[in-house]
Amino acid sequence: MVDNWTLRKRPARLERRIDFDNYELIREFLDLTAELSEQEDYYPDMNFGPRHVSMTIHVNEGCEQLDESQVRFAEHVNAIAPTNKISTPVGGEYSVEKS
Repeated sequence: MVDNWTLRKRPARLERRIDFDNYELIREFLDLTAELSEQEDYYPDMNFGPRHVSMTIHVNEGCEQLDESQVRFAEHVNAIAPTNKISTPVGGEYSVEKS
């Protein structure tokens, strides 16, 4: 569906874990994601540690499938995520992001 994201079916959602070299890069990514959230009026569930950010994009309440705006949000996250880093979808296989 969207590169570097894991699609879960029950409940429907997209999940992704992004690894970083240091905490400063995480802060920059979180700031960019906050701006994106305000622009798109969508606020994913996120948590982070000293070297990673995990993000979940849930379906809208009362819906069973992701809609276009949620997929677009995931694509925008891909665009601002660090390039050429090893990234792990939450509970998934390793994949390498390409710039």
